Amino acid sequence: MQIPGLTQAHQDYLKAIYLLRSRGETASNSAIAQALGVSPASATNMVKRLSEAGLIAYSPYQGVDLTPDGLHIALKVVRRHRLVELLLHEILEMPWDSVHGEAERIEHA
Repeated sequence: MQIPGLTQAHQDYLKAIYLLRSRGETASNSAIAQALGVSPASATNMVKRLSEAGLIAYSPYQGVDLTPDGLHIALKVVRRHRLVELLLHEILEMPWDSVHGEAERIEHA
């Protein structure tokens, strides 16, 4: 899903923050980096950009949280991902253990 003005990386970071927070975890720069398989420095740079764009808010010792605009975008991305997973499993009959990775590749198309 193309969201005007946001790259695939922006969307991936917003989704990662949403998923961390939805599990009750602190979305620290290191947790975000680990979730996305990037360096902590890369995560810090993107967190700064997303904060400047008004999509996230950072609180010391609390980590990162989504603003209402960031949450709206993250929910769109997560919904799209889950719909792609259902399509792959229900329609194309892919096994559940295969659909996540494939949905990751398709969700930004």
